[in-house]
Amino acid sequence: MHYDCLIVGSGHGGAQVATSLRQHGFQGTIGLLGEEQDPPYERPPLSKDYLLGSKAFERILIRPPEFWASRNIDLLLGNEVVKVEAEAKQVFCANGASFSYGHLVWSAGGRPRRMSCPGHDLQGIHSVRTRADVDQLISDLAGSKRVVVVGGGYIGLEAAAALIKLGKAVTVVETMNRVLARVAAEPLSRFYEREHRDHGVDLRLEAGVASFVGSDGRLTGVVLQDGETLPAEIAIVGIGIVPCVEPLIEAGAAGCNGIDVDDHCHTSLPDIFAIGDCARVTGAHGLRIESVQNAHDQATAVAKTLCGEPTLYSATPWFWSNQYDLRLQTVGLSVDFDRTILRGDPGTRSFSIVYLREEKVIALDCVNCVRDYVEGRILVESGARIHPEVLADSSIRLKSLAVA
Repeated sequence: MHYDCLIVGSGHGGAQVATSLRQHGFQGTIGLLGEEQDPPYERPPLSKDYLLGSKAFERILIRPPEFWASRNIDLLLGNEVVKVEAEAKQVFCANGASFSYGHLVWSAGGRPRRMSCPGHDLQGIHSVRTRADVDQLISDLAGSKRVVVVGGGYIGLEAAAALIKLGKAVTVVETMNRVLARVAAEPLSRFYEREHRDHGVDLRLEAGVASFVGSDGRLTGVVLQDGETLPAEIAIVGIGIVPCVEPLIEAGAAGCNGIDVDDHCHTSLPDIFAIGDCARVTGAHGLRIESVQNAHDQATAVAKTLCGEPTLYSATPWFWSNQYDLRLQTVGLSVDFDRTILRGDPGTRSFSIVYLREEKVIALDCVNCVRDYVEGRILVESGARIHPEVLADSSIRLKSLAVA
């Protein structure tokens, strides 16, 4: 089959490309090709509301099932792309299906990074990336009491918070000397460490996993590098993702830790774009930005470009994380910050951390502090220089600083 625009990946980014194309008047045929059998759905609730059972699957669908047909968007589900022929403009799937295209948008995201130590293939070891992952985890949790979470990033901490609510005994194992070490400053890390410990999580820092052990093919424990064995019926591995880009790399696309794209999300291959978790924006510190907002905004930019409105992707990144009754909202990228300013008192469980580079505001982490998040965005986008003592005074509204 031929599609004027073929989209590989049915997550947030892929769904938004298809939707935005129709919103901006695209008259050609659109195929939305997904590896999973489920129609497009939201991923963030998987480690929170969906795992807890407080949201049914139907409530996390990005659009109602009938929406796609009503917009003449073909859902091509259950298709894993294994080969791209850029010159012939064709993609080939593991099940033997093939499709040709006028333009290709690659939004395949990533797969969970796996452990390679002994015992990594035992039953009871899970990741949290797809609905099927979480459904299997929920099924296994029914008869389990002890859970080890490997990785102290956002996915691991969110899963730990949900599992505590489910009454499980939870241990988090992190190789570095603090949680969130790759994405946040130390004050935020220490705050979340206290919160998780106060809620009953056994938090192990500077601790690596040597192996998983089991009986009759099923997990019974996690062996740490110091020799201690943590009894567990369930392990959740949250140590990042590997971008799903092999078919494009093999087709000749430039990329390292993702597919390289320019400010229009073009790859180095003709008529092929890449967006979302798998796209490495060369103008953004050479990073892959793993967030719903990034995928959504890149998708909109690509759709406008394909509709004859060449659009640069220049959105300010933002992220969020819900753990217990804490809502963390982040705006900007704190990469290469050289100073942080604390606004408010972490003891009140409402505060912000402002990140500076060369005296410019580049990002904020805001915990239960929506006002700072909203008003601080202007400071980030303007690259404002504000005196540190002024920033530290939480009685001064950030919007007044932005005006000044």
